[in-house]
Amino acid sequence: MQPIFVGDVQGCAEELAELLARARARFGDGFVLYSVGDLVNRGPDNLSVLRMVRGLHREGRAVVVLGNHELHLIALRLGVGRAEPSDTLDDVLGAPDRDDWIEWLRRLPLVHTGVLGRRPFALVHAAVPPTLGLGTLRRAARRIEARLGHLDRAEARRLLAGRGPDPDRQLLEFLTTCRSIRADGRPSPSPPERSEDAWDHHFAAAGQPHGVVFGHFARRGLHVAAGIRGLDTGLVHHGRDRDGVLTAWLPDPAEEDPFRVPDDRFWTVPARRVYFPFGRRSGAAGG
Repeated sequence: MQPIFVGDVQGCAEELAELLARARARFGDGFVLYSVGDLVNRGPDNLSVLRMVRGLHREGRAVVVLGNHELHLIALRLGVGRAEPSDTLDDVLGAPDRDDWIEWLRRLPLVHTGVLGRRPFALVHAAVPPTLGLGTLRRAARRIEARLGHLDRAEARRLLAGRGPDPDRQLLEFLTTCRSIRADGRPSPSPPERSEDAWDHHFAAAGQPHGVVFGHFARRGLHVAAGIRGLDTGLVHHGRDRDGVLTAWLPDPAEEDPFRVPDDRFWTVPARRVYFPFGRRSGAAGG
């Protein structure tokens, strides 16, 4: 099966449909889609994106990790989040089957681990703590996922509300919002002021043997380094002083280390329209 890792979609259904059509034309049913999360929000058609990905997920041909925008959607529905002006989540929150979507999302992982060639890897939305080995990371993520998907929604509310001391919050922030690391080692959602502040600079310095595939960092765009693939290329930001594209990485599963560099195994789908300001339903075609 051909793995296809895809960056942040954020409700841009037309581009995802184009990518999937290209994958089917090339591989038939012989591919697995790996999503870095942020399937929803700021784009115009969250439900169509969710339906496409969940359809593949039911067939065992999609792996999805949660991003900060999925967590935001869950928090809004559970009554512990505050809507933002840039939100475009009304199609999900207003759907008659909204609770079915929320329950599906609540039970998705924060981290997926696997092996490409001979290289173990982690699929996450934003970042991983640089010093954590893959086994420790996986066990810690499972603990947080159990809280998020708990049958008692109050447990998920406590986790997402972020009030009071909570040892799981820092790891959750690493996994879903981190772009840089502060001097005290805590994760920060802010872009790094210096290259050495970037979370993946610390990861490389730690010498971890596993690779990481992630999204979340649209401002930096496609980021390819040894052991690292950053796939958020700002699709939903098209029209915001940049050209947005949806990027997919198609590593060769037969290669010993697909995380090598240089690497040219990428597909891109240009944005079909201007999406910024977020929530605008129409705009000039772009890409």
